[in-house]
Amino acid sequence: MAVSKILMDHLFTYETLVHAVSGAAGATVAMTVFYPLDTIRSRLQVEEGRQSKSTVEMLRDLMDSEGFEGMYCGLSPVLQSLWCSNFVYFYSFHGLRAVLSAGRKHSAGRDLMLASVAGVINVLLTTPMWVVNTRMKMQGAKSQHEAHQQALPAYKYKNIVDGLVTLYREEGASALWSSALPSIILVSNPSIQFMVYEALKRRCEALGITLSAGTAFSIGAISKCIATVLTYPLQLVQSKMRYNNDKRSMFAVMVYIVRNFGAAGLFKGLESKLLQTVLTAALMFMAYEKISSLVFKLMRLDKTKG
Repeated sequence: MAVSKILMDHLFTYETLVHAVSGAAGATVAMTVFYPLDTIRSRLQVEEGRQSKSTVEMLRDLMDSEGFEGMYCGLSPVLQSLWCSNFVYFYSFHGLRAVLSAGRKHSAGRDLMLASVAGVINVLLTTPMWVVNTRMKMQGAKSQHEAHQQALPAYKYKNIVDGLVTLYREEGASALWSSALPSIILVSNPSIQFMVYEALKRRCEALGITLSAGTAFSIGAISKCIATVLTYPLQLVQSKMRYNNDKRSMFAVMVYIVRNFGAAGLFKGLESKLLQTVLTAALMFMAYEKISSLVFKLMRLDKTKG
């Protein structure tokens, strides 16, 4: 009975729901704005024959070869998955923090632990959607090398549900979670991001700095930049395993990349990834803070409960 009351009082609350919806909405807005950069990042990571160029050159080439449509190829399923993924993540993080930190002062260590647990929950629930997304984003992609173009698997999914059903039917249930291991390890990325973000936010509050849109954007960018640089090689391996349903271990894929492309191969596409992910995370946190503050004010709820 006591456990049930704690869950009802802290986990299943309007406050936690507001955080989840605001986080999902903020992520959707940010991804829509910076999606072309994500398309470039995906292609650099997946296509081994593609020459590394600057982000501006890649955008120009993509526009010339595939037009505006190519820049936003696969946007709809990405937004659907992103909404679900961020809703799960924000709800899990703020719900668990409300339950375990009730009456206690927030700390960086506790935030890191809770962000990690929330990340694992998110990975287990949403990995199949991201596997399909990676493949849908590459549908119709034009490689720079004809031989590599022929080697690219020809996936043709109508939508995310069709992709999930087709993937399960043709490749089995294991293919739906083909990148689960690197994804679970990559829980460290949003965990580090959330820990740094919350720590910087608390520091701003301690210094009497108002959390304006500009401040939220800046600390969101800093936290994501740190997390991305530390975990990028794993993100590269994750993309390759999702797209090719690679049966090799994560370590074997990393060894293959180093042997064939050198240590620098583990950071292929980092420039576009940093530009995309830092700007997206910064805009996402800014939108999240503004949306949640507005809703809390309109509903007269206590924001500190989450």
